[in-house]
Parts: sequence; structure tokens; C-alpha cells
Amino acid sequence: MKYTYKPEGTCSVQMDIDINEENDTINSVKIVRGCPGNTLGVSKLVEGRKVDEVISILEGIPCGYRGTSCPDQLAKALKKYKDNK
Repeated sequence: MKYTYKPEGTCSVQMDIDINEENDTINSVKIVRGCPGNTLGVSKLVEGRKVDEVISILEGIPCGYRGTSCPDQLAKALKKYKDNK
């Protein structure tokens, strides 16, 4: 399933997430804008992981004074995905 999320409070403007609904694992993540190295690194690190595992690892990570971050917003996106399933 392809899922698109609009993050809030970060430099990134969109997250395109492909999730295998059969086993609840992440096939791929593309983060539009944001810090290129960091967003690409996060995307690669979450591939093949379970949705719940990624939420538990990334939730609550801040970026400076913002109170959120691209990883935190990815966790929020995955929680929203779960709520709407």
C-alpha cells in the first residue's frame, strides 16, 4: 500500500511510504526535501522493518528547537497509517 503523509514542523514537505500490508513491513520511504543525507539514511534504515518497530525507535526524536523531526514525523505518519487501516 502506498501512503502519503504531509509532515508538520520540519523542512521536509512530504513522505511517500510503501507498506507491505500482509506482514506490516516497510518496503520503502521517500522523504521530499529536508536534510538530504539524514532523510536518505532514515529511509534506508527503516526498509524491511515492522511498522511498530520503526514507531518505537523514531517517535519523539527532536530536531533542535522544533520539538519534532523528520524521524518523529515518520513515526507519526506510521501511527496515522495504523489508525486508518
